[in-house]
Amino acid sequence: MSTLTVWKFQSAEGAETVETVLKSLQKQGLIKILDAAVVSWPADRAKPRTKQLINLVGAGALSGTFWGMLFGLIFLMPLLGAAIGAAAGALGGKLADVGIDDDFIAEVKEKVTPGTSALFLLTMNEVPDRIGDALPDGGAELLHSNLDTPSDARLREIFGEDAA
Repeated sequence: MSTLTVWKFQSAEGAETVETVLKSLQKQGLIKILDAAVVSWPADRAKPRTKQLINLVGAGALSGTFWGMLFGLIFLMPLLGAAIGAAAGALGGKLADVGIDDDFIAEVKEKVTPGTSALFLLTMNEVPDRIGDALPDGGAELLHSNLDTPSDARLREIFGEDAA
């Protein structure tokens, strides 16, 4: 079973500083990271910066298209035109089928704001406590949405990828 977790950090740089911790956890066999992406939102910027953590990506990773659409739905939706908005709305409906629903998007949008950052992880058979215990104290708040096996397969189908 895949798990999508979102870890919110109280600084714009916080999420980018945990890559070493995640690599260590993966090397120890404590977690299996399928994919990861970071959102950094400096306080003086109108919108966040995003990047996929390619160095952590394993077999079963999703494409940049998935992350781009997810981040677009979360952070850029009010800026999209009507035609693009309608297409994104249709995609949003498909994502809701796999556990990434309006509540998930609204919670991330509400909590990841200028001056903060977030780490988005897609892991296999992961226990969130393992990651939380390894992160710097007081530095992260967990938001997460579990993807069961059928939901994970459906997500890959939506983005035209083979299931791992």
